[in-house]
Amino acid sequence: MRLPSSIFVSVSLFTAETTAALYLSSTYRSAGDQIWQGLTLLFTLVPSVLVQLTLTFIHRDLSRDRPLVLLLHILQLGPIVRCLEAFCIYGSVGRVEEPYVSITRKKQMPRGGMSEEVEKQVGQAEGKLFTHRAAFARTSVIQAFLGSAPQLTLQLYICILQQGVSIGRGTLMVISLLSIVYGALRCNILAIKIKYDDYEVDIKPTAYLCIFLWRSFEIATRVTVLVLFSSVLQIWILPVVLVNFFTFFFYPWILFWQSGSPFPENIEKTLTRVGTTIVLCLLTFLYAGVNMFCWSAVQLKLNDPDLINKSQNWYRMAVYYMLRFVENATLILLWYVFQTEFYRFICAPLLVLQLLVGYAIGIFFMLVFYQFCHPCKKLFSSSISQGLWECSNFLCLVCLHRRGVVPAEKSALELPLPLPPLPMPLSPPASTDKDATTNDSTEMNGNLSHSLSSNP
Repeated sequence: MRLPSSIFVSVSLFTAETTAALYLSSTYRSAGDQIWQGLTLLFTLVPSVLVQLTLTFIHRDLSRDRPLVLLLHILQLGPIVRCLEAFCIYGSVGRVEEPYVSITRKKQMPRGGMSEEVEKQVGQAEGKLFTHRAAFARTSVIQAFLGSAPQLTLQLYICILQQGVSIGRGTLMVISLLSIVYGALRCNILAIKIKYDDYEVDIKPTAYLCIFLWRSFEIATRVTVLVLFSSVLQIWILPVVLVNFFTFFFYPWILFWQSGSPFPENIEKTLTRVGTTIVLCLLTFLYAGVNMFCWSAVQLKLNDPDLINKSQNWYRMAVYYMLRFVENATLILLWYVFQTEFYRFICAPLLVLQLLVGYAIGIFFMLVFYQFCHPCKKLFSSSISQGLWECSNFLCLVCLHRRGVVPAEKSALELPLPLPPLPMPLSPPASTDKDATTNDSTEMNGNLSHSLSSNP
């Protein structure tokens, strides 16, 4: 049984970020910055409450007689208690005899075109640890994109306005960035385990390293671009954020309404239709928050029992990153055009180039991960390089059609085949003279016959 290290990392980031945010809010209060204090506390307490509710919902504490645990969740100490409980369960493994075990069947990665099914006994303690890991994986995503991402954006904006980074603010920014990257990493791991639930997945350290680098460059450049744009065009940042957010919020619902499927009722048996609707809205809210800053790696499908689209769609990923790259380039170029004397202390062209190159480096590590380090790459129907190549060919074909230019191969297929040429004589002058002589002799014979027939 593996050590619950992921639970310890989640709780450590949660505790460290909350502590740093509370300390920084106290410094804002001492300086008289009530607005920054209120926003810092808002981006700390709201995700903390959502984390407590998520842990309570997953462990179903409302239907169990555990008043002390509920009280600790109300005091925002639920993650610490859950972490201690998980380590206590891990320490008791092997000391107490399991009353019963369950058997799970997992397929191994195919070797030579064949995949073997392996049975594994899962005890009660291991099942509880699995529930704890799943709960903390989801709370890490909530903490990252509903708390740490807005917090990092806010503190970076304050640094630009004040032209300085204090120790408390810098510490909080570093912890927030680590929390976002870790939450994005958990998104990738959750996507792999949900899509390939029938297989025994073993994720190697190189895969973790590629994901970490990919998400670090992607998220850092995205946050920096948004903050720089908002510092010179404060009014226009609101439409940009709202369009991004509501696009990803309503996209799963639009697909659900187009499918004509009935309303999902199998999320939780104890939930009513209103409760199910609230849970689905919160899920799509989190989905939109993730896609605001990075690729979610998990595509919602509300008409599916698992609420997750398990198919691998390279086209959707390619379109997302192309549009996001264009958006980032547009925002940073607008910042470069409308920048004020406030930014005279930096080299603006170099910063623009660094941000664009940084996002491109993040995309590069993403390609490396899916091409070489993905634990289930043997199950792909097509590699990401083939998918991106087909997508680029499709986009080029669409652009050529819009310009009225048709490729040579396609025009050869669409135009009718030409008629075969008529056979040409080998010696045109000789054949022409011969034909003329024959015609003259035929005409003379006809005239002679006509004259003979007319005389008695």
